[in-house]
Amino acid sequence: MIGQHDAKKRVLRFCATGLLITLLHAFIVWAMVSVFLYSPPLSNGVAFIIATLTSYAINTLWSFSQPLQRHTLYKFICVSVIGFIASVSIAWLAQWIGLNYLLGILGVILTVPIITFILHSTWTYRDPR
Repeated sequence: MIGQHDAKKRVLRFCATGLLITLLHAFIVWAMVSVFLYSPPLSNGVAFIIATLTSYAINTLWSFSQPLQRHTLYKFICVSVIGFIASVSIAWLAQWIGLNYLLGILGVILTVPIITFILHSTWTYRDPR
């Protein structure tokens, strides 16, 4: 069981990593579309893969202070897919009930990081002790 100080540090590191990864994703999309003239869907797909793998490395080593291992990578990818499905579902729900798309983005920002942090803490990086 981790202490309260360690839990706060873990949350802050997870949030900082999330901001960095979001910027990385946006930069990759921008570069691929604006500089290399690739399509936005392809660019977002490539950016998602690179951002997810980078997020795994940083969160594993820094946020959760664990070694890189195949089983945590697989779990991390599963949680990432759950986060993706949650993001699309929240955006779709906001549109379906007639909300402005910005409220859908706000819903994603306010829920998906919490969901993924909880899943990573309780499953991906669960301390077996």
